[in-house]
Amino acid sequence: MLKINDRIPNFEISTDTGEFKVSDHVGKNMVVFFFPRADTSGCTAESIAFTNLQKNFEQLKCVVIGISKDDVKKQSKFRNKYGLTCELGSDFENNVCEQFGVWVEKSMYGKKYMGIQRSTFLSNSQGIITNVWEKVKVTGHAEEVLAAVKKINM
Repeated sequence: MLKINDRIPNFEISTDTGEFKVSDHVGKNMVVFFFPRADTSGCTAESIAFTNLQKNFEQLKCVVIGISKDDVKKQSKFRNKYGLTCELGSDFENNVCEQFGVWVEKSMYGKKYMGIQRSTFLSNSQGIITNVWEKVKVTGHAEEVLAAVKKINM
């Protein structure tokens, strides 16, 4: 998994609204949050929380993108169903998840499987990761990330 002081990967990813390229956002802070699956309770709550704070992030020159393995069609339905405003990336091929190190072995009821570990990365305007949240608990998380963005903008 990427760590503080690592450079954010220069990834490109399909979204439900087009293409997202890190290189298009040089000079801005960036929040990349990974969620296991669109339209599940935790992922919905997390995406809504980031949406509710979207204007605050924009005022701080911070781009927010959520990424899961869902295809762009499912991401689009997810956006429309809940009125989400942050970018929603589709890592269907698993390339970005691998670069960040969030594609991990998980276990449920004794059965092992591969999946996305809910994680968030914040990079500053120079593309250096300043904060990493692993195994995120959704409640209050978006607010905590916003507070961290405010700190790096001081």
